Amino acid sequence: MKFNEDWLRQWVDPDVGAEALAEELTRAGLEVDSVTPAASPEGGLSGVVAAEVLEARPHPNADRLQLCVVDPGGGDRVEVVCGAPNARAGMRGALARPGARIAGGVKVRRAKIRGVASEGMLLSMRELGIGEDHDGIVELDPGAAPGADVGGMLGLDDSVFDLSVTPDRGDCLSVAGIAREVGAIRRLPVRGPSSAPAAPEIEDRLPVALEAPEGCARYAGRVVRGVDPVARTPLWMAERLRRCGVRTVSPVVDVTNYVMLELGQPLHAFDLHRLEGGIRVRRARAGERLTLLDERDVELRPSTLVIADHRRPVALAGIMGGLGTAVSAATRDVFLESAWFDPSDLMGEPRFYKLATDASHRFERGVDPGLQVAAIERATRLLVEVAGGRPGPVVDERAPSHLPARSAVRLRASRIERVLGMALPADEVADSLRRLGMEVAETEGGWSVTPPTHRFDVAIEEDLIEEAVRLAGYDRVPTVEVGGMVRPGADPEAGVPVSRLRRALADRGYQEAVTYSFVDPALQSLLDPETPPIRLANPISSELSVMRTHLWMGLCGALVRNANRQERRVRLFETGLRFRRGRAGSGDGDGEGRGDRGRDQVADVDQERCIAAAAMGPVLPEQWGSAARDVDFFDLKSDLESLLGLTGQPERFSFAPFVHPAFHPGQTAEVRDGGEPVGLIGALHPDVRRQLGAPAPVFVFEIALAPLSTARVPGYAPVSRYPSVRRDAAVIVDDGVAAERILDAIRRSAPATLNDAVVFDLYRGEGIGAGKKSVAIGLTFRSDSRTLDDMEVDGLFDSIVAGLEADLGAALRK
Repeated sequence: MKFNEDWLRQWVDPDVGAEALAEELTRAGLEVDSVTPAASPEGGLSGVVAAEVLEARPHPNADRLQLCVVDPGGGDRVEVVCGAPNARAGMRGALARPGARIAGGVKVRRAKIRGVASEGMLLSMRELGIGEDHDGIVELDPGAAPGADVGGMLGLDDSVFDLSVTPDRGDCLSVAGIAREVGAIRRLPVRGPSSAPAAPEIEDRLPVALEAPEGCARYAGRVVRGVDPVARTPLWMAERLRRCGVRTVSPVVDVTNYVMLELGQPLHAFDLHRLEGGIRVRRARAGERLTLLDERDVELRPSTLVIADHRRPVALAGIMGGLGTAVSAATRDVFLESAWFDPSDLMGEPRFYKLATDASHRFERGVDPGLQVAAIERATRLLVEVAGGRPGPVVDERAPSHLPARSAVRLRASRIERVLGMALPADEVADSLRRLGMEVAETEGGWSVTPPTHRFDVAIEEDLIEEAVRLAGYDRVPTVEVGGMVRPGADPEAGVPVSRLRRALADRGYQEAVTYSFVDPALQSLLDPETPPIRLANPISSELSVMRTHLWMGLCGALVRNANRQERRVRLFETGLRFRRGRAGSGDGDGEGRGDRGRDQVADVDQERCIAAAAMGPVLPEQWGSAARDVDFFDLKSDLESLLGLTGQPERFSFAPFVHPAFHPGQTAEVRDGGEPVGLIGALHPDVRRQLGAPAPVFVFEIALAPLSTARVPGYAPVSRYPSVRRDAAVIVDDGVAAERILDAIRRSAPATLNDAVVFDLYRGEGIGAGKKSVAIGLTFRSDSRTLDDMEVDGLFDSIVAGLEADLGAALRK
């Protein structure tokens, strides 16, 4: 939320500067991200005055220049050469005479342009430091007196605050809301613009019907006829909008935006002659379409709340208007609307239609249900002042049973002390709450407090305690050191700490990521369609409404975000919990290395602690010493095996072919610990990868942390003094036999003197036969007590080959 200091001080004027005010707001829970000058900070203006253009005639030596005679006040007349197409007699502009300074600290000097002397410059917005527009000179208000200081007239010494407003404080998305906070903090009265209603001059009204009162329980509207289509938005209003980050469009649209920023109530203006019949607030019907103001044509889903006339939808309620009924340069009669929409009804709608507007941002967080008529009146007065027009009576339709009712909340003094660890004086608590606009009545042991209609976030006792301590000052809450007996526990000697696993992946070029535990249902369905997720009862958005069933969901999203920022080589890993439906039980919440293989069952939720990694792009950074190639399955398998090796028992783990709907068939394996599934590794299916928007193949693995935390205790083993003997064998097996099965068969029949077995070659082709392959294995024999002779080694070798023949139908390749 951006707002400018000058606008705020018209509502409440504390006797502190901008920086001190920003600090006070931040201490009160409204974090100020920045305070910046309203005009360009690179050198202030000096000597710039308002001037009336008396005459504008063509330059005698240039087609695109004009020679303007201007009145800078004091009875003088000066000639200025100007290239602005909007320069004309009768207008007021900003004049910098020789010696004056403009934005950027540039000093204006006398100049001769195409043979004609110019006694200064008529300035554009860029030269005034208030924007980037350089196509024409700034048009000051017609009442600007020649000779008046432009810097003071435009308030160029103003400051712009950028405020971070938390989702529960939608009441602070307006100048009025921030003024209420400042008034409460500084104990100052808040004075807004006049609230006197605009007297109707005509009897025209548009009928309104609330056909979906559960979504829209209040709708106010007013007809205004005779708006001047050539009127201009006054500079003071345009400047306030600019400083709040809103561009000017036309007087009608600018007035609605101005009131939204000032009061916090979004409004919309329709071209009256493009509406048929009256207004109906209803649900969309199957097959209905709407062309929005951004010219996108969308198909409406039946759950969407729309504003319709008697023929078709004309706006997405609370989000964006339709192009067919928008005001234009020819509009003379308008219908202003100001409504209250239930925040829960709009939740997720902007995301579904891929929209994010200032109006939806406010409606989703909650708008005061008592503000609609006041906003209409304020907009009417401004519109008539800026562009003329004759207003009709206000139509105010309500469904009282669907409007939020503010209930009294009990606040106990004893509860304050228990929550804060300190007592607050009773009179101070009551005073703080009253300053925030709450109705406070004393009761036995505390108070009964009714929050105002704009404070949706105040519903329970703890909310009131927060408000009381917020105004009292968080720095008053005492710091209490926790005391107690500490019984440090020793890590098991055989364990592998998570920090060691993290370091191992970091050493292999991965960067640690931290992603949300809750994900988009669409992403969950894409990456794990067979596992029903756990839905959040109160998600912060529809895109983060289910718990992740795997860590790779967040990692894949982060991978794609990096790729969209031109990062070709991305390596990420994360440790955390995955969440699935489980049996009811209890746990202490950290889920690390206990219970059923490191799981916690909490409220029918099975939480398992895992480590996952994702890789995409070149296997090595760009260099001259190695040929470039992209990462493949075996690169990621090598990284995973480095973690398995930290247990000292890599032989415990095996890889078996696996089928998963989100992974590439033939490039996916299940990780097993002694035959029990503990993880998964593979490449994302090409269709899934394309839907994610990943530009290259994506490989991921995920494994539970519990099996990695069990390791063999290192022990001393003497090195044999006797030489080793190596024999190589090439065995022919069926093409579907994995190398892992060959090694397992060797280990089952291996004698004690077999020191190592390794696969070092693979051959398919001529001389092998269709459906067969040749796997070459190196066998190393060594005894700790004697030297093995050739005859003994031959016998050991033959027994291993015989075991392969019996188990796998293998044949020794001749």
